Amino acid sequence: MSAPVPEQLPPAERGALRIADRVVAKIAAYSAGEVLAGLPDADLVPREAAPHATVSIRKDTARLRLALELGYPADLGAVTAAVRRHVASRVEALTGLAVPELAIEIERLHSLTVRRKNEGRVR
Repeated sequence: MSAPVPEQLPPAERGALRIADRVVAKIAAYSAGEVLAGLPDADLVPREAAPHATVSIRKDTARLRLALELGYPADLGAVTAAVRRHVASRVEALTGLAVPELAIEIERLHSLTVRRKNEGRVR
């Protein structure tokens, strides 16, 4: 026979869950990649140029910094706004942390014209 199950503890007394900074950073980078993969110029950006994220967690908030490479030409304001919205909502949904600050740095723009120029002519 099994022992009787004690009554369930209230949520405040059950303990705490701490999510590591690097886990939140991976969620943010992956979420940014979801948005960038759907862009028209996504094929201009090399696969190894995946988004990178750093995070600082204090209490129940996460402050994020994303580094991206984008195809050119692109509406940078619209792209960064879409990335910001999606990343903040995914981090909040998956971790329960509020995201009051999300800084985006565009490290490089990849242009089809420059790619063609670097490839040279084939005879």
